[in-house]
Amino acid sequence: MTKEWILNGANMRWGLTRKNKVGPVSELIRKCSPKTVKEWQDYYFQNAYSIEHLEDLGRKLYIKITEICRAEINSIAEQDCIDFIVNLVVNRTFDGYQSEIQTIYGQLENQLGLKIQPAPDKWDRGYNVDFFIDINDRYIGLQIKPAGHAYITQIINELNFQKESHEKFTSKYGGKVFYIISIAEGKQKIIQNPKVIEEIQQEIKRLRQTD
Repeated sequence: MTKEWILNGANMRWGLTRKNKVGPVSELIRKCSPKTVKEWQDYYFQNAYSIEHLEDLGRKLYIKITEICRAEINSIAEQDCIDFIVNLVVNRTFDGYQSEIQTIYGQLENQLGLKIQPAPDKWDRGYNVDFFIDINDRYIGLQIKPAGHAYITQIINELNFQKESHEKFTSKYGGKVFYIISIAEGKQKIIQNPKVIEEIQQEIKRLRQTD
């Protein structure tokens, strides 16, 4: 297994089985529709590349592993490993956290001025709620959905299907459940239905007034 991991990693790194090296194998095998591996092998060698070409790629892979990879491994010091682990656990975790709070629920937190918390698993399964806002021990539910034409039918179907579970959530916890439609804009996600923020603010106000 270790050998396969090394071979696969090196092959992926140098792209020795990409289309430009071995041909469009997915398309070729569909054209061939082989019943046996021998039938596919014969078809490939006749219509794409020869066995000698594949063997040559294998030799190149061997050179990459035994020369480049080995030299790189030998150049790694103990301190490199220590720095890698510390950086991964501390710095990259912080970067990931910063990226996370800039996503949809992070934007909502900034605009509402309230803490938004991930829903427990049982809420996700039972009430179709992704996040919630705690207003004096009564909860507003939030469900984040992707935007785009490919999701329109899915969202409509889920709205009808989940209406009952959202009503159960409101009955038990006091607050409504709101849909937040997320859309990608470059590398960032934004809220496609910003008017929902006003609706959430009204619900917050309602729950506070009924204390």
